[in-house]
Amino acid sequence: MPQTLPQTIAIVRNGRAFLQLGQCFKPQLGYISRQLHSMPCRQGVTVNINDLTQNIRQRVREQTATLNQSSQRVRARAEVALTNASDRFFRADKLTLADQTLFRVLFDDGLIKLRYYLPLNEERIPVDGETLQVEKRRHRVPVVIVPPLAVKMSIYDLFPDRSLVKYLLARGYEVYLIDWGVPGRKHTHFNLNTYISEFMPQFLQRIRAHAGVEDLTLHGWSLGGVFTLGYSALSRDPHIRNIVIVGTPIDGHASGAIGKMYQQLAKQANWVRKNTSFRVHNINPNWLHTPGWANVLAFKMLSPVGSIMGYWDLLKQLGDREYVVNHATNGAFLDNMVAYPGGIVQDMLIRVWIDNDLADGLMTIGEQTADLLQIKASLLAFAGKSDTMVTADAVRPLLGLVGSSDSRFEHISGGHMGILAGSKAPKEAWRLMANWLSERSA
Repeated sequence: MPQTLPQTIAIVRNGRAFLQLGQCFKPQLGYISRQLHSMPCRQGVTVNINDLTQNIRQRVREQTATLNQSSQRVRARAEVALTNASDRFFRADKLTLADQTLFRVLFDDGLIKLRYYLPLNEERIPVDGETLQVEKRRHRVPVVIVPPLAVKMSIYDLFPDRSLVKYLLARGYEVYLIDWGVPGRKHTHFNLNTYISEFMPQFLQRIRAHAGVEDLTLHGWSLGGVFTLGYSALSRDPHIRNIVIVGTPIDGHASGAIGKMYQQLAKQANWVRKNTSFRVHNINPNWLHTPGWANVLAFKMLSPVGSIMGYWDLLKQLGDREYVVNHATNGAFLDNMVAYPGGIVQDMLIRVWIDNDLADGLMTIGEQTADLLQIKASLLAFAGKSDTMVTADAVRPLLGLVGSSDSRFEHISGGHMGILAGSKAPKEAWRLMANWLSERSA
């Protein structure tokens, strides 16, 4: 029944239990207050309680529905984020997209495997947001990928739409890869001589027998470039037609901050040699065997802030399944490096970094010395603009040390990993390399 305004206000004031719900329904109560205070405060003015109550109930229903919808969205997002986090940290192997290009193992000695990547059946392939026509014409000179140690081979076939081996296949090249495997303690005596003088000739001969041709292109990234240059110079193999070098230290002392550190180490090492009988090569290689986790830590310490920010970005993007999958795929490479044999650590530390032999065009391999002037193959060398491990100044001198009359240096986008398989590699390094090789692989 109609009530006067003072009576209506008294009813609302006495409903203290209802007002305690204000924390949940502040918008509704604010609306009520505004309605009541907007009315003239004088006797005789009446308010229809039924209308007011109906209005309140309608507002409550609307706000409850909005809150329910919001809570459902929040709950759904939380469930997606929790699922993605669980998959990324506990089932990352099921998320990774790497190693999907088909290959056949031609030879396996129990440690090292020789891969041959099968020709593509597709007419077109996706390459980093674009479509690439698969070439029907096959180049006569195969490409042999010579990887560095410590890394997983997934770096060469990282994503279905960003795979170096798949790109080379689409551009008409036969592709082989020497998978160095996972060396253990029993392999700790392996050194530069083992890989360059023993393994390289053996596996290249098998490739030639399978391909039915003698001429080859060698592609070496990082330490793989040292193997490639060392073999080519030492063997004087006349059938190495082309060499592609990616981020390989030639003048290690010119490699930015790391180079300055090795300059200081070289001074101290020279003092030790003059004043003591201590020699790194006299140490038992087993003591220098570097486990995979240590290589992961060392690689990430090259850019500690970047490594931390990578996981911070992951936490912010846990609701994005594609981002999580990409993070897991990159992590499959970065978080799962393998060991360095102690003999390789000895040779690289002394020959390449401290003594900086390659800066003079020489490399001590076992009891022999390889001279880079003996390399006559066409040469293409890459360095990364943001590579702090091997800078452009450390790579560029190579062109003046080899005996090739056809050499080229390119300074491209990316860090030490990015120049090989980063987001800009397909349009820069890969395209340039494939075009360069096509003129030299007839």
